[in-house]
Amino acid sequence: MEECNNNRGESSSRSIQQQQQHSPSFRRRESKGNSNAQLTWIGSNRLVLWLILITLWAYLGFFVQSKWEAYEKEQELKGFDFHLNNHQDLVIKKSSLLVDNEKVGLNNHNHMDVVLAKKGENGKNGSKKRKNRRSLRSKHKRELKVESNIDDIDEKELEKIHLVGPFGSIENKILKLSSTNNEKCCGKCDKKSDFAKVVFSKRFVLIFHELSMTGAPLSMMELATELMSCGANVSAVVLSKKGGLMQELIRKKIKVIDDKVDHSFKAARKADLVIAGSAVCSSWIEQYIEYFPSSASKVVWWIMENRREYFDRSKHVLNKVKMLVFLSESQSKKWQKWYEEENRRLRFQPAIVPLSVNDELAYAAGIHSSSTSDKINEKRKFLRKTVRKELGLNDNDMLVISLSSINPGKGQLLFLESANSVIENESFQEHHKKKQTLSQVTLARRYHIRKLLPMMKDSNSINSISGKRKQSLKVLIGSVGSKSNKVDYVKSMISFLSQHSNLSKSVLWTPATTHVASLYSAADVYVINSQGSGETFGRVTIEAMAFGLPVLGTDAGGTKEIVENNVTGLHHPIGRKGNHILAKNLRFLLENRFARDKMGMNGRKKVQRKYLKQHMYSKFVKVLVRCMRSK
Repeated sequence: MEECNNNRGESSSRSIQQQQQHSPSFRRRESKGNSNAQLTWIGSNRLVLWLILITLWAYLGFFVQSKWEAYEKEQELKGFDFHLNNHQDLVIKKSSLLVDNEKVGLNNHNHMDVVLAKKGENGKNGSKKRKNRRSLRSKHKRELKVESNIDDIDEKELEKIHLVGPFGSIENKILKLSSTNNEKCCGKCDKKSDFAKVVFSKRFVLIFHELSMTGAPLSMMELATELMSCGANVSAVVLSKKGGLMQELIRKKIKVIDDKVDHSFKAARKADLVIAGSAVCSSWIEQYIEYFPSSASKVVWWIMENRREYFDRSKHVLNKVKMLVFLSESQSKKWQKWYEEENRRLRFQPAIVPLSVNDELAYAAGIHSSSTSDKINEKRKFLRKTVRKELGLNDNDMLVISLSSINPGKGQLLFLESANSVIENESFQEHHKKKQTLSQVTLARRYHIRKLLPMMKDSNSINSISGKRKQSLKVLIGSVGSKSNKVDYVKSMISFLSQHSNLSKSVLWTPATTHVASLYSAADVYVINSQGSGETFGRVTIEAMAFGLPVLGTDAGGTKEIVENNVTGLHHPIGRKGNHILAKNLRFLLENRFARDKMGMNGRKKVQRKYLKQHMYSKFVKVLVRCMRSK
């Protein structure tokens, strides 16, 4: 009986427990207990969870970055021949320039306003047009990256300038300067020259500080090309890959060594000679000498800067290399003076090797070969006519260009201030003449209408005697997209233009490009307005002179050595105090076509005498002989 009671008690207790387990309160307690257990586990294993999350995040970042780099590399390799394959030159096409929802042709002067693209109309049509416009701008922005990087200016800023060019395919189509015709137009290495005899079968490593389309990288690339054409084995070490010259290195088949660990040091040690092409290479040179002290005698340092900060960052290495090479007398004296102020002496007397106009530009300018000069001169005239038409210029426009990286040291804003004073003076004179004419007409009407007729005839006769109407000043600024540009400075120039509408209608901008023969051909005057110590040498200066352009330059640095005042151009002081003189010189050339032509002809002759390729390499070979003889 007790057993039965016990059994019934046990069964009743089990049923009560089951009921309690199925009750909501029990489930809440159980879930609470489980959650407490989970929280306890999470708290004790928080470090593990953080490690898992960090690992997943790192993997995701690495995956995205690798995909993006692969895409960029693919675009970089595909992009170079875009213009040649599609025969499209203008980065901003006619269909992409929309003002008040109407297409603006490049030959229409109304498109030269500071702000080219305005908002579309309200409604569906306006929205659709805005979308089309954005897609076109993004497309053309991608096209522009073929020859230059435009990342330093955002899309809104690009809308505020009139961007033209590059004219690569037009240039190649007219001048036939494509890679297939490169040997034909530019010639081959002179195998009988001393330079060819010295470098043949030798190994060279060239150090590029960057790949921007500026003087130093371009000069180093041309040196590499010349060495290779003369039978030398050439490798390039690139310290910074920013800029747009990588495609050119690939096209010219110049082998690039990755600057990782000590790969570049080992390659340099095996070379017969190492040539560094900028003061910025000082850190690489210092580390290389630390790795291989005995290899310091194989380093030639071709320094292309003339500012004190570059000296300060490289002074502790200057006396360790075999030889220093400068571009001009003024630069060499300045660096030696700074070195003496540090109570130091150089091991060897520095050499001076000025830059030269490369074969391609010399050919395009018609001074490469006398047998083909007449033919190429006709082509260049046709190129000038074609490009000026694309720019919307006529025969009465004097185009003044300045092709440099855009930063305060190059003085483009000061140049625009000078140009503005010229243009404002022109507009004032035109307004004054119109006002004077109207007053004369009113006066004539007071007396008799018949007295107006002789005056009108006399006015027409004066215009016929004077010939063509007075020329107008037009300005072209480059190079938009250069990695040496200072974004704030570019914006300050755009802001200045927005405040001077007359000037803004006369200013064009062009991207960084290696196709500059078309721009020099279209121009009438070149301005090199370098500030501070002036230009180290001025590669663009001799290029402009080769195309017969008079040069307006600051009376400082290497420009004074190249540009002879009143002979090949005109000088003006540095700084804002030089604005008045520069404006005066612009006005003089604007009113005197004969003086422009005479100065341009003198400059062209000077290039033929001193600044062609053979002149540069006849001096460079002496450096090579001195440095390679002692090994």
